[in-house]
Amino acid sequence: MGKKVSILTFLMLGAASALHAQEETKNPLKISGYAEVYYQYDFNNPKNNTRPGFVYSHSRNNEVNLNLGFVKANYETEKLRANVALGVGTYMNSNYAAESGVLKNIYEANVGVKISKNKNLWIDAGILPSHIGFESAVSKDCFTLTRSMLADNSPYFESGAKISYTSDNGKWFVSGLVLNGWQRIQRVDGNSTVAFGHQLTYKPNEKITLNSSSFIGNDKPDSIRQMRYFHNLYGSFQLSKKFALITGFDIGAEQKSKSSDQYNIWYSPVIIAKYSPTEKLSFAARGEYYSDEKGVIIATGTENGFKTFGYSLNAYYWILPNLVWRTEIKNLSSKDDIFMNRDNNLKNNDLMAVTSLAVSF
Repeated sequence: MGKKVSILTFLMLGAASALHAQEETKNPLKISGYAEVYYQYDFNNPKNNTRPGFVYSHSRNNEVNLNLGFVKANYETEKLRANVALGVGTYMNSNYAAESGVLKNIYEANVGVKISKNKNLWIDAGILPSHIGFESAVSKDCFTLTRSMLADNSPYFESGAKISYTSDNGKWFVSGLVLNGWQRIQRVDGNSTVAFGHQLTYKPNEKITLNSSSFIGNDKPDSIRQMRYFHNLYGSFQLSKKFALITGFDIGAEQKSKSSDQYNIWYSPVIIAKYSPTEKLSFAARGEYYSDEKGVIIATGTENGFKTFGYSLNAYYWILPNLVWRTEIKNLSSKDDIFMNRDNNLKNNDLMAVTSLAVSF
């Protein structure tokens, strides 16, 4: 009798444990967080301790600071998904400067509904991560510690609505978007137009990702409306277990004036290579160029506008599975003198070094 009771008790405990594990697996709510602290030194050492105006991530100089910290709630079921994340840090200060009140601290806030019973077809609306580019504000997910010039000067986030479809085999992703503007939560005062975008991603296998993204719209008041057309193209390649490569190219055109048939052009190519000798240790090198002669995105007021080459070297080490230490040396070289030094003199070269610790949970 005692043996039967023991067996029955064991079975009941096992069933209870299995049920509890199943309930935990099905829990649709997940709470996560991220924080990245950094110290950066710009060898021009500007008096305001701020990096040049076209730098929006890791933007403070000669001080220990928080680039980005956020707490995120994610809710997901078979037919519903939602994300809310509140953020702080110098990244938020730089990228949300145009927003007002509490909007300055909304890193992400969106709701999505699945609209097909059998296909992976969704409509999402709210404040969304940008559909443009291969780099995000979360440094630990990128090949390099700091962002490339093309990433810093295209949207990190956007607000609006999108419809998206992922193929059954996961190889194709396509979306169409209606947006409030070029990295905007609130539309520009005096602007009554909406913007549009698309994203097309092809993953033939686990080692290759090819992506095309676009933006079409006016980001100015109606009185001076200037249409902007922008396209981002990139490829990500896992060449071997230790080597990976990303290549990207951005190009944009904006009307010179309202109703004009002439356009100002800007463009930026970038290439990043990563070598990982071990699972914990990686090195990366980046080469890039950004040309914006007419100052559509980066205005300098100089003869040649913004024409800048950049290169950087990176090393990073995963101290723990959720804690990474990174360091980077980066140099920017411009055709014109656009970088301010401590003596308030302009130079054509900018060298900096930065180190950071990033934790996720």
